[in-house]
Amino acid sequence: MYRDYIKSYLNEAKAIIDKIDQDSIHRVIEILNEVRDQKGRLFILGVGGGAGHASHAVNDFRKLAGIEAYTPVDNVAELTARTNDDGWHTVFSNWLLGSNLNNKDAILVFSVGGGHAEKNISMNIVEALKLAKGVGAKVLGVVGRDGGYTAEVADACVIIPTVNPDTVTPHTEAFQAVVWHLIVSHPKFQSQKGKWESVGGTSVN
Repeated sequence: MYRDYIKSYLNEAKAIIDKIDQDSIHRVIEILNEVRDQKGRLFILGVGGGAGHASHAVNDFRKLAGIEAYTPVDNVAELTARTNDDGWHTVFSNWLLGSNLNNKDAILVFSVGGGHAEKNISMNIVEALKLAKGVGAKVLGVVGRDGGYTAEVADACVIIPTVNPDTVTPHTEAFQAVVWHLIVSHPKFQSQKGKWESVGGTSVN
């Protein structure tokens, strides 16, 4: 039983690799290059697993790609104050207002569903994207399911294919990490190699 699930899960991962739209990844890289070239900033949004990704990805985009990047989830004091005082729905949009989001910047969303205004799902992401579109900032996403509101309004969006509805969340979150690591290591975008890639060889301990 345990082995069957392991085999099935890994086969699903293989299927996702085969199905993922490589052109959408290419478009995200193109836009990020444009943002960096014009000295814009990258703001990364996510909740739950996406919030963990956002914090990790900020490091990689700054260190490996030389793009100015931030996420609201790295400042717990401000995040909780805004949630308490203003409400969860506007926590990201108000943070972006305080960051003077403008048309040189970009938003990158990590989300399983991408937000859904009509169903009142992930409205913090929805409101942030409404603000981004209003000021002319680029909207990017790496999302699952049908992409939700993020895919509707995005300038470029990578949708992680659903191969099994019962495992959509773990696969989406796993492949979000695959995609952003692909982006920051792409030779057309990377500005500095990681530590282990820079030392060369495979025998270094």
